[in-house]
Amino acid sequence: MPVRPVRLSVAALLGACLTTVALASGPTLVLRGDVATTRGLMQDLTTAWAKGGHGRIDVQPFNTASGLDALRSGSADIAGSARPGNGSAQESGLVFTPVAWDALVMITHPSNPVSNLSLKQLHDIYYGKITNWSEVGGRSAPMDVYAVASPGDGVEFSLRKLLFGRGNQPVAAPRLYVNTAKLEEAVALDPKAIGVTTLSRVAGNHKIKMIRIDGTAPSQATVASGSYKLYSPLYLVTNPNSPHAAEAQAFVDFAKGDKAAAVVRRDDALPYDAGSALAAADASRRAQILAAVGAHAVPQPTPATAPAVAAPGATYASRVAIAPTSERTGEARRALEERRAKAAELAAAKASLKGVHGEATTIDAAAARGPKFAKVTASATVKSTAARPRTYKVAKGDTLSSIAHSHALDVSDLRAWNHIKGNDIRTGQVLRLSER
Repeated sequence: MPVRPVRLSVAALLGACLTTVALASGPTLVLRGDVATTRGLMQDLTTAWAKGGHGRIDVQPFNTASGLDALRSGSADIAGSARPGNGSAQESGLVFTPVAWDALVMITHPSNPVSNLSLKQLHDIYYGKITNWSEVGGRSAPMDVYAVASPGDGVEFSLRKLLFGRGNQPVAAPRLYVNTAKLEEAVALDPKAIGVTTLSRVAGNHKIKMIRIDGTAPSQATVASGSYKLYSPLYLVTNPNSPHAAEAQAFVDFAKGDKAAAVVRRDDALPYDAGSALAAADASRRAQILAAVGAHAVPQPTPATAPAVAAPGATYASRVAIAPTSERTGEARRALEERRAKAAELAAAKASLKGVHGEATTIDAAAARGPKFAKVTASATVKSTAARPRTYKVAKGDTLSSIAHSHALDVSDLRAWNHIKGNDIRTGQVLRLSER
């Protein structure tokens, strides 16, 4: 398999990457969503789209929640998501179209001797029962479990759905990041780290190491055969009420077409229609995983409206029929969604990063659980600012990067808060660890 350049940039580390494909004239669309879907796979597809003379697309990678919010508010025309619609009022009327299959990949530092984990071990790591690398054949060192805020990120949601039967499962992950780009950078610096991303994100990235699951390495071929069990569809999401709905749907159709298939495969993903056997076997695969880890699916409340999913071969007219037809009804619905979203965000903020009891799906005694459960929500930050010290005194051997990493900060923020232009710091120097 050819090695592709690693797709990381300074803008991505700031969480505000904006790439403009400006190779053709025509209507400009905005595509925003999770890093796994938008960066790499969608950037390559939008480049092919522009080269075909269809128009320009601004690609804005961040996370799933931001993409769906932008699509609802009208500041984006397409959203990228690594999870399906959840049937909530906030997502009603949005159409989720699966365009590719991608492997969910566990990554660690290249120096970590652990190269394989069983599904059961992976489940127990996230569940907090396994906390030291020596318990899975590695060195005697505590595990640093890194996670992306869920359900803000579809990759994290999809992994938990497979391992626990629900995507909002609390996990023992004290270090939280806003997207997979941030998580990947952190793992590349920490020999004790483990976290999840996608194959299309990290294939060819020699700064991290991909872990086999039950002896099977993640690859396009093992996903296609179903032998690698941790995979998930990637979706493009559209809003039939958008002013650019027709143009957005035209790009979605292009992303599922024959010309785009080669681009999808080149990025180590599998075109969705090429994985019809995977879709047919999805229920049995999920049951097998839950049986292997000793968990069971938790019945979810039935939503008032089921999420809209585009059927294979569905026409644009049939997709439009899914959405409310009355503009006044649409405005009232959006206002209701905003109120509910704000209430949900407030509730999530109160629950975020607090101990969780009695919510795990695993068939096990509660006393066996580890002590560091965190309820990860879309509003979760990298680290609780209340718990973070306000200043830090530089010790011998410290670097700006090591200080930022140990406090879950960005080097760029440390520079800005302390008026540092380069990387030079001196022993005894007192650094601010927050803006104020």
